[in-house]
Amino acid sequence: MMTEKKNNTALKILTGVLAVALLALGIYTIKFYNEEKENKAILQKEKAVIEDELNDLIVKYDEAIAENEIMDQNLVDARDRIERLLDSVKDNEANLVLISRYRREIGNLKSEKDRLFRVVDSLSAENQKMASTIDSTKVVLEERTRISDSLKTTNQDLSYKVDKASQIKVTSLRGEGVIVRNSGKIVENDNNRRVDQIRTCFTITANDLADAGERDMYVQVYNPDNELVGDQIAVEHDGGVMVYSAASKVYYEKEELDVCILANANEDKLLEGAYKVYVYDDARLIGTASFSLD
Repeated sequence: MMTEKKNNTALKILTGVLAVALLALGIYTIKFYNEEKENKAILQKEKAVIEDELNDLIVKYDEAIAENEIMDQNLVDARDRIERLLDSVKDNEANLVLISRYRREIGNLKSEKDRLFRVVDSLSAENQKMASTIDSTKVVLEERTRISDSLKTTNQDLSYKVDKASQIKVTSLRGEGVIVRNSGKIVENDNNRRVDQIRTCFTITANDLADAGERDMYVQVYNPDNELVGDQIAVEHDGGVMVYSAASKVYYEKEELDVCILANANEDKLLEGAYKVYVYDDARLIGTASFSLD
């Protein structure tokens, strides 16, 4: 009986000790959890501060790169290293070891930034001195260039005027439907059902400035449906291929010259209505006219 009583007393004491131990463990666990949570929050804030500092460094480098051309590559390389570090910060969970390492690297990056920016400022000052000297020289060159351009413009104007004055011109340009007899006689006719050719006549005016010699003259004739009437002669010019109704070579001796060019016509293209005629000296249009067939 006595033994049983002692055992019960010991059990109660042991239970009390365990209860106290469990309570102490619970209090310690809660305290440890809260401290861990608080530490994580602090580390997370420190991580956010580091990201902000790195972003600020990137902005400063971007501004420097935009303003300076001499050291662009050095600045770009430094900015790229910062961007890689920023990516590393974002990808990793915050802990004391990493935060300490990031802090050291930011310190190094800031030192490098100060060094690079001092060099850039020094080079910029030298550039400004050089720019001032260049500007002075540039003023002299611009004045000489202005005079040269003025002379060049004057020469170009004179050359243009001479070139334009040397171009041949035509007067009395007319188009008409004709019938060519077996005898070779040409009879004018304005009946579209009877006409077999279109004749274009004009006078090349006298011009002492024009080049004398053989010239290629071309004619385009368009019917009321805007179809090209004639032999469809394709000619390659500098600006591309042109298609004409008829062509003729004339020998011009700087004096007035009368010219007529015949264009063959298919019956199905000889329609009733208004026709247009264009005359070319090589590829240059020198005259237009219109006529009608009934």
